Amino acid sequence: MAGHSKWANIKHRKGAQDKKRAKQFTRAIKEISVAVKEGGGADPEANPSLRNAISNAKGVNMPKDTIDRAIKKASGADADNYETVTFEGYGPNGIAIFVECTTDNTNRTVASVRSIFTKNGGSLGTNGSLEFLFDKKGVFVLEREKIEINLEEFELELIEGGGTKIEKEDDLMTIYTDFNDFGLMSSKLEELEMETKSSEVQRIPLNTVELPVEDAKKILNLIEKFEDDDDVQNVYHNLEITDELIDAMEED
Repeated sequence: MAGHSKWANIKHRKGAQDKKRAKQFTRAIKEISVAVKEGGGADPEANPSLRNAISNAKGVNMPKDTIDRAIKKASGADADNYETVTFEGYGPNGIAIFVECTTDNTNRTVASVRSIFTKNGGSLGTNGSLEFLFDKKGVFVLEREKIEINLEEFELELIEGGGTKIEKEDDLMTIYTDFNDFGLMSSKLEELEMETKSSEVQRIPLNTVELPVEDAKKILNLIEKFEDDDDVQNVYHNLEITDELIDAMEED
């Protein structure tokens, strides 16, 4: 898990400065739209899903007026009709890949995801075929410089809030909870007035597969192709993220 966390944190640091910022905004807006539609309305005080979506939007530096417009549009008569769909398949060397999408056109999304798999040496599987390889966890990313109370005391509060694992990588802290404790941790962080950089349910691989660096880079390039698709919200995989691989990707 630590390797995945380190890789994710590197992407967090780079993300707001690179060409993907517009796509991060698009995904955040979709998350807000789904939260308003499925989570119980446009009032974040009464809609925990929307509060998380707003927090994630702030985490990618989305301006407040853009967030407000997204909420207003999502609650209006002309709101986009998004639905969440998932895809499971294998990349080269048998690496399991789980793709979560939010789309207003399922046929387009199915065609796009299948094309990315097949053009990059992978294959799209049937839904449910990879579910057993991943464990759903709550994952919260915080900026350590914003933690204003004693770190030991803070970690005790996190454990009380359902934290099962805490990882510290440079300027970021990642907290993991069981899936059922996601809401409990969200409430605990609100109680502590701690704003997250991101908070979401992720699919964490139960076991990972280590590949030679060149083969592993092909997998990460495949993951990036999925992430570049506007319909794709999240991509999970069971590739082992080694320090050697991270160093190689940072050099590219």
